[in-house]
Amino acid sequence: MTTNIFNKAPYLRTTRHFPAEIQALQVELDRSNIDIANAVNDRVIGIFAKGQIAITGESWYVNGSTKQQTLRKIFTFAAPGGAPHNIDLQQIAGITRLYGTCTDGSTWYPLPYVDAVSANNQISLTLTASNVVITAGSSAPTITNAIVVVEYLSNP
Repeated sequence: MTTNIFNKAPYLRTTRHFPAEIQALQVELDRSNIDIANAVNDRVIGIFAKGQIAITGESWYVNGSTKQQTLRKIFTFAAPGGAPHNIDLQQIAGITRLYGTCTDGSTWYPLPYVDAVSANNQISLTLTASNVVITAGSSAPTITNAIVVVEYLSNP
């Protein structure tokens, strides 16, 4: 087992001794507030709002010790095709995740969808300079509803 672990869970202790003396109490309350703020800020934010940019709460360190955050946008589709993402790809440090799901009304499929039997049944998910694009193979399930999530890395 390694002892040099980079990340620590946003853990808050469940008990704390608060001294009766006012000066020591003030110091302990300050520590408590800092611990709470750090623990709350070190979690992934579970807000998925269609068409809105949301901070994910993730911290990425791909450029050494410089912290970068990821941002999230959600898109919905009623059929294969493209939707403008309005993300300036020249102003971000990269895409970290591109994923989603779709349905034909009875079965749900992951995006991208890979069929082990026939390549014509597959559904691809791509991000161009201007659009989020879902492309369905010639015999792929008929998409009646899809949700796509794009997460990208802010510049340091």
